[in-house]
Amino acid sequence: MSRGVEWEIDPTLDRIRDLVDVLGEPQRAYPVIHIAGTNGKSSTARLVEALLRERGLRTGLYTSPELNTLRERIAVDGEAISEERFVQVYEDVLPYLGLIDDKHGTRLSFFEVLTAMAYAAFADAPVDVAVVETGMGGSWDATNVADGTVAVVTPIGLDHTRYLGETIEEIAAEKAGIIKPGAVAVLAQQPVAAAEVLLRRVVEVGATAAREGVEFGVLHRDVAFGGQQIRLQGLHGAYDEIFLPLFGEHHAGNAATALAAVEAFASGAPTRGEPNLEAATRIAPGESYVGGEAGQLDPALVRSGFAKSSSPGRLEVARTGPTVLLDAAHNPAGMAATVATITESFDFSRLVGVFAAAADKDVAGVLDQLEPVLAELVVTRNSSPRSMPVDELAELAEGIFGTERVHAVPRLDDAIDRGIGLAEETGEYRGAGVLITGSVVTAGDARTLLRVEGGR
Repeated sequence: MSRGVEWEIDPTLDRIRDLVDVLGEPQRAYPVIHIAGTNGKSSTARLVEALLRERGLRTGLYTSPELNTLRERIAVDGEAISEERFVQVYEDVLPYLGLIDDKHGTRLSFFEVLTAMAYAAFADAPVDVAVVETGMGGSWDATNVADGTVAVVTPIGLDHTRYLGETIEEIAAEKAGIIKPGAVAVLAQQPVAAAEVLLRRVVEVGATAAREGVEFGVLHRDVAFGGQQIRLQGLHGAYDEIFLPLFGEHHAGNAATALAAVEAFASGAPTRGEPNLEAATRIAPGESYVGGEAGQLDPALVRSGFAKSSSPGRLEVARTGPTVLLDAAHNPAGMAATVATITESFDFSRLVGVFAAAADKDVAGVLDQLEPVLAELVVTRNSSPRSMPVDELAELAEGIFGTERVHAVPRLDDAIDRGIGLAEETGEYRGAGVLITGSVVTAGDARTLLRVEGGR
């Protein structure tokens, strides 16, 4: 961590390229499914990995940030690497770090070193396939020294604008950098401006596009106890009677995207055909994905893999009586999806929020999304040094919720207790709920405080 936090961006791949080069290019020892986007990256990555593992493949999974322990970011066969293994991998790369630091006159960052560790750990395992989530952007993200045979782009929105650009087009251009020549680009539903940029990239590099709502998508969904029942159109056929133990329309879309990514990976070289231009925002990719029943996955495998999936910290039920939900939403688009899911899947008569967020986020935009569904809001801090000070957060929240609905509590543990107390004030425990949200760090801290088990 002393090497510099991952949001301090220096837009170059030179250092990480030199590091993986002296390590023997471990990122080329296995195929990679590379995932970028603004929202849904980690959930989609976990769904992809669950399907691959269900097919009997040994998997590597690299995600960020962590909820509870740094080791979660590097998982093999669905489990975070052990403390001993983490230290071993670090010691394996350590002798080379000073060499690269001296060559470039700038120290390798924390994220660059961790990324190299993940690639090395996967090569040593060895894994059959690695599912790799970008840290923030795409083109200049340290993970992009790998060339994904499948490049997945989840929904793009405005986030990290200080680093990635202030418009959807600029952010999409950065994310599009993971789409490499000959790859299959699996594109989740996008704003038109983002879709145009992504499809131009497909044309430029000679990739193949598979688009949600055109080549694949969600055919039907029903709310079910503990999640939802969905029917998906994949690249090679329809899959029905799928139980997904995750809530919300956005997670159904993540599942469809994950399914298409695994189908594309399992099929090898894609069949190519003419794109549906009108459906694809009128910007023609070079080629679009054309499937067929011959490439369809075993539907029983798909059902089993999705049924076993999880996404900790994403509308996760931490306890009941009252119901306490943990959610990592940290930008307006993500919070809009969270609010829509709460409205659809939970029948709260009184919902209280516990909120802590990073100061460099669009906190006002996130709170605007939350306001209609919360009776009261408890603002606090999480363990991150980037966490917005409580007094500043309270002042901002009062301008949106009004002073009577906002309560400032300096410590997260006390804020959770206060939130539960406020939810229970009516005495109707069945309809009372608490939503702890605003940041991945907030969700992770709350998981620890509430001693939630399971997940990575």
